[in-house]
Formats: sequence, C-alpha cells, structure tokens
Amino acid sequence: MNRKSEEPGLAAREGAAILLSAVLKEKQAFDDALAAEASGGRLARAEPRDRAFARAIAATALRRLGTIDRLIAGCLDKELPKRAGVTQNILRGGAAELLFLRVAAHAAVGMNVEAAGRDDAGRHFKALVNAVLRRLTREGDAMLDSLDTERLDTPDWLWESWVATYGEDTTRRIVRAHYENPPLDISVKDASAREKWAEELGAQVLPTGTLRIEDAGRVEELPGFAEGAWWVQDAAAALPAKLLGDVQGRDVLDLCAAPGGKTAELAAMGAHVTALDRSKPRLERLKQNLTRLGLSAETIVADAGTFAPGRQWDAVLLDAPCTATGTARRHPDVTRLKSPADRDKLVRLQERLLTHAAALTAPGGTLVYCTCSLEPEEGVNRIEAFLAAQDDFTRARVMPGEVGGIAEIITTDGDIRSLPCHLAIEGGMDGFFVARLKRNK
Repeated sequence: MNRKSEEPGLAAREGAAILLSAVLKEKQAFDDALAAEASGGRLARAEPRDRAFARAIAATALRRLGTIDRLIAGCLDKELPKRAGVTQNILRGGAAELLFLRVAAHAAVGMNVEAAGRDDAGRHFKALVNAVLRRLTREGDAMLDSLDTERLDTPDWLWESWVATYGEDTTRRIVRAHYENPPLDISVKDASAREKWAEELGAQVLPTGTLRIEDAGRVEELPGFAEGAWWVQDAAAALPAKLLGDVQGRDVLDLCAAPGGKTAELAAMGAHVTALDRSKPRLERLKQNLTRLGLSAETIVADAGTFAPGRQWDAVLLDAPCTATGTARRHPDVTRLKSPADRDKLVRLQERLLTHAAALTAPGGTLVYCTCSLEPEEGVNRIEAFLAAQDDFTRARVMPGEVGGIAEIITTDGDIRSLPCHLAIEGGMDGFFVARLKRNK
C-alpha cells in the first residue's frame, strides 16, 4: 500500500491487509505489527475507529483463517499468482467482514475492492476481488454450513496435540473459545477496594478475585488506570502467584518476570520481590508499570538459567518462556506463528530453567512453575521429568479453595490446567499450566 487515502473505512481495510501480511508473510507478532502500523505506518494517519476496525478485521481473519482460505479457494479456478500482491489478504479481510463481523455487503465489498485498486499489484485484480466477495455475499453462509470450521481453523499439529491430550470434544470447545473476543481482566492493587472498583468499572468479580469488564474500550481511559489502582492481567495468569501463599514481608524471586503482572501481584501482597528478566527493554516496561502502580521491586537484568546470586529464596516463581498457545483468545497470531520445532526448542529451555530455579529454592521452600501453553510437553511432562530427576522436590497439591473453588481447572495430580473454554459462561480464560513444588528439608 503506497498511496494516501482519507476516505472513512478505507484505511481500515488497507490496514487490515497490512497486518495480515506482517503476521502471515513476515512472521511478525500481531501486537508488534499493530503497534508499528499505528505509530509510523498506514494506520498512523487513520482515525481511531479505523485503527480499531483494522484490528478487528485482521484478528477475525486470523482466528478463522483455515475456513476463510477454504472458502476463497472454492471461489477461484486456480491459485492467485505471486504477482497478486496484497489481493489475498484483501480477500481474507473481506471474507472476515462479510461472514463473521457481519458488515453490510455494500460496504465490505466496495471498500475492499477500492483497497485492492490502491495497491500497485492488487489493482490488476479488482474485478476478481469484486467477484469473489459478491459470491461470498450470496453463497457464503451455505458454504460455511458444509465445512468443519473448528478443524480447518486449527493447524494440524495443534489439533493432533489437543485431541490426544484433551479429547476431540474439549478441543472443539477450545477452538470455539478462540473465536470470541475476550473481555478485559484486571487485578486490583488493594484487595479491600475490589468491590469499589467493580462498581465503578461496571465489572464482574470472578471467583478468583479478578475483575472482568466487557467492551472495555481504551484501557488508559478507564477509571483507576492513571492513578495506578489496577493492572491488566488475565484471570488464569493471576493464579500462579497466589500459590505461594501469604508472602507478606517475605523475599520472593520472580524469574522471567516481564511484562510484570505477577511481579505487581506479589508486590501488592506485601512481598519483597526480586524480578529478573534477560530483556532490558521489557524490564524497563515492568519498572514503568510498577511506578504507575506505586509498587516497588528489585529488578535485575540476567539470564534465569545462569543467574548466580549466591543465595536462595523460600519462594520462587518461574513463568517460563513457552509457545503461548493458551493465549490464542487474546493473541490470534499464536497458532499461525508457532511450530513443533518452536515447542521442542522451548522445552529444552524450560528444562534448563526449571533445574536452575530448583537450585535457587531454599530447603523447605516453594517453587511454582507455570506456562501459558496448552502443550503437555511444556506443562505436566516437564514436571514429571523434573520430579523423576529431583528426589528432593515433591508436588504440593493445589486445593479448590485456592482458585476460587473452580475445581475443573485442578488436575488429578493437583496441578492447575486451565483451558480457554473454562469459565465459559463468564467469557473464558487463558490456557495455563501451573505446578507447585516443595523442596524437602
């Protein structure tokens, strides 16, 4: 896209195509692509409503990518040539609008045809874009009815992994949860003010204590943000820190701490937190968030796998790097950017980090390990392998009362295994695995 346009709605279609290209062709994270476009790209010149709509179009297309590509293929006699440029992503965005966002056909078709025409390569395919989108307008719903959309929208390796681990029925529930726009979850700094902020924000109080807001709008404009009364944190992500128990006045080591939700949670609970991360920029953002919240923690830039402070902690939290497949509700690019090779590489890293975290845990201390992945290799398998190699650690079972009574997220081994389809009536939650381990004296 190389020409300016100020027509309402056109920037959104151009922006959505750019975002899809950034993710699917350049393998860029969706949020990073959106930030780049909003700060210095096409969307920087767009109205806020167009930026928001571009995000909605692209996110929907990513969530429904397998289905959309099958539908588009059914409308073409042959594959689009490489010289078609942005055309494929224009079609993807248009299909998302017509079939899932339910935008009026005249607007969805007209604007996407015009967007195609403003691209040097795409302008040669305007007639094709018009024909495909008009056919989807007429026949799209009937075509949808003939497809197994949940299977199409899940990459093969993830479908096979989830069916083997959770069964097909639960896998389909997971995928359906990924289709929905997630609500905004926040953690309140002062637990005694939770009801006050729930009322002021129009939020629901979940059993775990998280506040949940539907249709929140811009986070920075919500009451309490500027004064540091709360921070954004998915309900599942707020659970691991709670498993350390009463940390008031205790020293806690938070490994791989950025972006800092768990650090803030521990600090708000009265802990003396040492927050460690290998990324200096990410740790700077963590410090900025703590400053906004009026909380403090010692921050250290270091590799959690080689950190050698010459001491141990009674409470250690390791939120290990992972494929993040449990966060696809909020990050629809995840399932398209990760691969089995990524998983296997991260498993080796997790094994190293967990072994080192164990060495930093004092005798009698507690080590909490967590990942926001749905893959068993990054969760329960890591713990089983760890316990087989470390005879001085045992599981400390999680009890329902520690997670707001949500017994369905506790496994038979006593770990937490949340899925996107849990708390379905309330709007779901991220997929997390959490294990609590005690070091024997």
